[in-house]
Amino acid sequence: MTKPANRKNSVKISCQRGSHRYRSQLKPPLSPLDVMTISRFRQAAEAKEFLITAEVTPPKGGNPERMLSVAAKLRGRVHGVNVTDGSRAVLRMSSIAACVLLQQRGIESICQMTCRDRNLIGLQADLMGAYALGLRNVLALTGDPLKAGDHAKARPVYDLESVRLLSLIRSLNQGLDFNQAPLVDGKLDLFPGAAVDPQSKSWSGLQSRFERKLTAGAQFFQSQLITDFDRLDKFMTQVAVGCGKPILAGIFLFKSAKNATFIKRVVPGVNIPDALIDRLARAEDPLKEGVAIAAEQVKLAKELCQGVHLMAIKKEELIPEILDQAGIAPLEN
Repeated sequence: MTKPANRKNSVKISCQRGSHRYRSQLKPPLSPLDVMTISRFRQAAEAKEFLITAEVTPPKGGNPERMLSVAAKLRGRVHGVNVTDGSRAVLRMSSIAACVLLQQRGIESICQMTCRDRNLIGLQADLMGAYALGLRNVLALTGDPLKAGDHAKARPVYDLESVRLLSLIRSLNQGLDFNQAPLVDGKLDLFPGAAVDPQSKSWSGLQSRFERKLTAGAQFFQSQLITDFDRLDKFMTQVAVGCGKPILAGIFLFKSAKNATFIKRVVPGVNIPDALIDRLARAEDPLKEGVAIAAEQVKLAKELCQGVHLMAIKKEELIPEILDQAGIAPLEN
């Protein structure tokens, strides 16, 4: 039998049957750590590029095909795809599992992780597992209250909230667990981010929480949906100025006046101007008008901050069109 040409990349399997010896060769699977050790999103953030991320929801069930199909349409247009973690306390597939499925298909993910459903041990275990599976970007969130969701009998955990979760990620990156005991099997190297709401009614509270997240180790910020760009400008010039971390403005695709009114009613802290709702109501094609509004907002954001985070729930395939109208070219390979 001919010997394998490449001994390093082969696994020899042999068995004895009488006087015959059987051999075959299999290529060993690549470790996730070999597939992705430094994220392109992180590289772009540190290079001060204009960042583009988009949000997708995991499946409610075991079939990820719709999510994968949607995300595939974003390849080459965004630096990272955010995968929600029980957004609005509604049951869906694990964000970690969904992110791994995306990265297996060459789509870089940003794994949202909330404190609502995991205790201190679970958070650390999931962060270590996510890292071992090749995930690098994590958005640290407190988590929406259970009263907003579909499992009224579930119990919240909240051992930590988002600021302390950021501090925990920093410790794990340094090779220490929550108790400052060493991680004997290796430290992590996660790129943690945080949420920010420039339209918060409490300016002093916004400043305080933003500074605490910076101190805790946030390396990027994604905002709640923005409709008041004067307020975003004020945030950038009075709060985030000099922080050295990218701020991504949240841009939401409103599909109709009814959709905008619903979002305004059910999403805490969201203020959608009546003028925007009226514009959608007057439009012959509300969805097309919504795309135009989102593109206009991307242009405004580009003048103020280092990126945008696009939320086009159930219409993610329109994100490339929004970017085209905003004059944002596809990413370079």
